[in-house]
Amino acid sequence: MADTTRIDGGFGIYVHWPFCEAKCPYCDFNSHVRHAGVDQPRFAAAFERELSHFAARTRGRRVDSIFLGGGTPSLMDPATVGRVLDAIAGLWSVAPDAEVSMEANPSSVEADRFRGYRAAGVNRLSLGVQALNDGDLRRLGRLHDVAQAKTAIGIARATFERISFDLIYARPGQDGAAWRQELNEAIDLAADHLSLYQLTIEQGTPYFELHRAGKLVVPDVDTAADLYDLTQEICAGRGMPAYEVSNHAVPGAECRHNLVYWRYGDYVGVGPGAHGRLSGGNGKFATATERHPETWLAAVEARGEGTVEDLALTQEEQGDEYLLMGLRLVEGVDLARYEAIADRRIDPRRVADLVEHGMVERLSDTRMRATPAGFLVLDAVVADIAA
Repeated sequence: MADTTRIDGGFGIYVHWPFCEAKCPYCDFNSHVRHAGVDQPRFAAAFERELSHFAARTRGRRVDSIFLGGGTPSLMDPATVGRVLDAIAGLWSVAPDAEVSMEANPSSVEADRFRGYRAAGVNRLSLGVQALNDGDLRRLGRLHDVAQAKTAIGIARATFERISFDLIYARPGQDGAAWRQELNEAIDLAADHLSLYQLTIEQGTPYFELHRAGKLVVPDVDTAADLYDLTQEICAGRGMPAYEVSNHAVPGAECRHNLVYWRYGDYVGVGPGAHGRLSGGNGKFATATERHPETWLAAVEARGEGTVEDLALTQEEQGDEYLLMGLRLVEGVDLARYEAIADRRIDPRRVADLVEHGMVERLSDTRMRATPAGFLVLDAVVADIAA
């Protein structure tokens, strides 16, 4: 019998651990440093309460994936991770083959905990390596070196069923030859998945201020585009093609949790600053929780959840989100699903014009995807389609 509770795109749980040992100068994520330490049992109890709140809104759903993100989730004790995962298993039906991912830093201290995380139920680890060059690791504010990263990758590969690691490219002073060498070395170290992100200068970060003052020079737009093209070429040639703008995998090893986002599924977001998308009888809702960790904690202890936004999305907004997320994927989007979500038809002349200009390509009568050129101006492509 078909699972009638499943909504296209799947259903996942995202848990945000907001704490880091240090704030990286390029990072604009909701992360915080607490030198005095964190009361982990108290936060674990709060996660349990907020999960219970969202479970009441999503009764009958089966969890396809769980993602522990941050911040630095590998600063959690394995016992804290175990409490969170046990709470999820007690509140929802969890698929037998559910992907349970966790982000980690490759420091020696955190690598020592990997076996504990595996015993707690984590089956996929995502390591924040960021560079295979000690000088660039220092400039990026990372607390590990290349030797520690390689050791952590080895421990992770021996411990978890699946692993991935992140690299940042288009770093200051980086050229194609240097990136080619580093990327090939990364693929040699990798298991079956890599996340490869262009460095972006985000407002509110130390890098933004340095860049504005002319003290941080990054590759220009053309050089960054060349590095992007080189990334696609090398990864495809090594059997790890892109399945999303910044993510590469051996076919079948894609990150299932991130596919829930990109296929516009539903997901619960718990923890400080977490976002969610939940379908209900009255449509689809965008949720967000209080960003400040201790303020979130107090709210959850007082009322059982830390939600600060719970907005009903219009069908037009849902359609725009579906396009913006789905066109990041190499598999593209289903235009029939878009029209059902947005309750509007796409003007075929707009699609034909985008095809003519090399921004999108047709895969079938109802499916299309962005071209490599379209990926670079995706917001404009979506605006044109949805106009």
